[in-house]
Amino acid sequence: MAREAREGGGKPRERERERDRETGDELIDKLVTINRVAKVVKGGRRFAFAALVVVGDQKGRVGYGAGKAREVPEAIRKATERAKKTMIRVPMKEGRTLHHDIRGKFGAGDVVIRAAPAGTGIIAGGPLRAVFETLGIGDVVAKSLGSRNPHNMVKATFAALTTVTSPRAVATRRSKKVADLYGSTAKKDIGAEAADV
Repeated sequence: MAREAREGGGKPRERERERDRETGDELIDKLVTINRVAKVVKGGRRFAFAALVVVGDQKGRVGYGAGKAREVPEAIRKATERAKKTMIRVPMKEGRTLHHDIRGKFGAGDVVIRAAPAGTGIIAGGPLRAVFETLGIGDVVAKSLGSRNPHNMVKATFAALTTVTSPRAVATRRSKKVADLYGSTAKKDIGAEAADV
């Protein structure tokens, strides 16, 4: 039994890292929040920890997950595993910002995310900043208008990010060329941009 465990390649966490390296996806994870929760039982209180983690490859893929356990490291591990399973791909303009402005809602969470010119940086609050850093967006302006609960803010951000579309996707859906979407006046400027998309 111990021999089989040794042949398996060590601990599960190490095997996951090796698998990520083999596929070429170097994932980074950020801890958004950790919360101590208490359950009142006959002998007193039982404490546990709830963690919210965001995982991304800084190349357009990002996911989030929540985990709960009696110890902090175990809660973070559970949250990271869930985040890896729920990753989404977000199309980016020039690899640094979004193609268009978006708005997302989840419960009481309400966020507005705007594309920004080069050099702006990430102008966003804590939970939103963690999502953008792991996603790999370098220039974006975001504002949370609703709940300040990190869970609702992250879920509203993901609801917004799932609605992002690229000009190439819109052109394909409408059976047109990317340059045709912008009209005759902008066709000269779009030629280079269409190649980047």
